[in-house]
Amino acid sequence: MQVVLTVPKLACAACVDTIVQAVRQLDPQAQVEGDPKTKQVRITSERSMGDLGQALAQAGYPPA
Repeated sequence: MQVVLTVPKLACAACVDTIVQAVRQLDPQAQVEGDPKTKQVRITSERSMGDLGQALAQAGYPPA
């Protein structure tokens, strides 16, 4: 499943790294791409959208 989430606090490459680490703790096989300019994160994972959103929120980057 692929989801695209808007993350208002996504501001820099370090933010993207934090998000990637948070998602990969949940699903080590996940593919994660983030773009600070658009504030969007594209995640390809077998986990549910709810689980992914919760992982981002726990890392300090809740999706809108």
